[in-house]
Amino acid sequence: MKFLCCLILVAGSASALMTIKPTMPTQRNIVLRASKSSETHIVVVGAGWPGWGAAKAACEAGARVTLIDALPDPRIPYLSSTGKPVEAGTRGFWKDYPNIQALCRQLNLQPFTPFTNSSFYSPDGLEATAPVFAESGIPQLPSPLGQVLATFPLFERIPLSDRASMVGLLLATVDCLGNSNNEKVMEAYDRMTAHDLFLRFGLSDRLVRDFIKPTLLVGLFKPPEELSALVVMELLYFYALAHMDSFDVQWIRNGTVADSLLGPLATHLENNYNITFLSQTRVETIAVDPKTQCVSSITFQSGPNRQKKGNTTTQTLTDMDGVVLALTSKGMESVVSKSPDLAKHNMFSQAASCPGIDVISVRLWFDRIVHTRTPANVFSRFEGLRGAGGTFFMLDQFQCEHQRELWGPDTTSQGSVVACDFYNANGLMHLSQEELVRLLTQDLLPAAVPAFAQAQLVDSWVGKYPTAVSWFAPGSFSKRPTLHTPIVNLKCAGDWVRLGDREHGAKGLCQERALVTGYEAANALLRDFSDLNPHVVLPVRKDEAQFRAAVALNQQLMRFLPRFWVR
Repeated sequence: MKFLCCLILVAGSASALMTIKPTMPTQRNIVLRASKSSETHIVVVGAGWPGWGAAKAACEAGARVTLIDALPDPRIPYLSSTGKPVEAGTRGFWKDYPNIQALCRQLNLQPFTPFTNSSFYSPDGLEATAPVFAESGIPQLPSPLGQVLATFPLFERIPLSDRASMVGLLLATVDCLGNSNNEKVMEAYDRMTAHDLFLRFGLSDRLVRDFIKPTLLVGLFKPPEELSALVVMELLYFYALAHMDSFDVQWIRNGTVADSLLGPLATHLENNYNITFLSQTRVETIAVDPKTQCVSSITFQSGPNRQKKGNTTTQTLTDMDGVVLALTSKGMESVVSKSPDLAKHNMFSQAASCPGIDVISVRLWFDRIVHTRTPANVFSRFEGLRGAGGTFFMLDQFQCEHQRELWGPDTTSQGSVVACDFYNANGLMHLSQEELVRLLTQDLLPAAVPAFAQAQLVDSWVGKYPTAVSWFAPGSFSKRPTLHTPIVNLKCAGDWVRLGDREHGAKGLCQERALVTGYEAANALLRDFSDLNPHVVLPVRKDEAQFRAAVALNQQLMRFLPRFWVR
């Protein structure tokens, strides 16, 4: 239930670094050159979690940083046309996010709600409720025994026999994750779809249809037949099986991720370090010196109206020691398509060819408070979803102490404010805003919680984001970019990036993983091009003893037995 959206960055002035050379009436070419110094200069392209992570790591090590992104300052509220605050997607923060939690402590932030329950709704009614495992009253037990006992009374319709069929998947999970440093094994699992894996290990149709499929649609944003078995097992283990309380999740208790986390981080870096933010700026070309195989220049356009001739400024950076590409597949395709020096390398061409997933965010304001069983909720098997995954979040419950802020400064708060997200939304993208709002208010929400039928809509907002999120498709493992690239001083960061021997325990579409990859990318440059100290990367909790023992046993057995369940 997390949405890896395009995050925004801070506008900064680079006037002290610019030498202006007008070449034509409608455009200026500006070359940014720093005075000669021993200071390490790192350029970060993209300002999501990985970009901010790379900037933080480089800044705190003592490097000079230039951060470039196409969107505006994260400290400027993103408002609907009627002046109400909105954001692209509602994202959760899970138990095993140690680096994000450390960031909050460093910035003296307390941005999260308590851990909350979530519910799954289908046309038949309430299917299941996910507990807060740490508050379930059951002692911390070995996984998955603890989860089974804690959730035993919370599945309303799925029989125990169907739930028990998931046990067969534990063998594949142990084998796959126990060989996470063996790329041949990883690629073998990656070539399979999660659907094939479920069939081979005997998961019941009902369990997959009513619970696992809707979970994957809002966790990895695709159904099991379109997802890599490798990434699905990583996700299920990281979020559900690693420890009894791995699925416990918190949310932003006031405002948005941008103004609650990224804004304070931007201010911290701006006030304490040598960083230049170039917002509303799009990278055009990355050039590589053929002799050194290092990035020699980065050309980009800045200005709020880049689509209109005469409203842009072309700039070129030439003095960087290292570059971090912190981009989604969509951003990678945009940069590589205009950078022949990158396109000649198979790694960048393959990464640029990876497809993305369509996402739609909707926010609804009602005239009365609607009470729900839980504040976070999932739609399952509704025909109106057209194959998409769907969620709805009661923001007035998450942010009950800040209800007025959900309505904007010039509006009197009235009732519930609901954020709804659709993932794998290609079947819904062509619907008008009015039709999407009607689908939610007249069909999906009342079917899940009948009280919505009595609530009147006051206002609405719809945001559509084509190909915005990483798609971990079968066979995509070998196409995903790696931390180290064929370009000596260029590293990659992002939730889809393969970290190799720096692999981290946070998996899948994960804010924690995105931040960690940013740290690792900057650290790799610091190790290669300076004597500056790298940023500390905190690991997730150790695997439980029974999982470590199972991995050791499996590794011995696989020396003699074939993996008959993979091709």
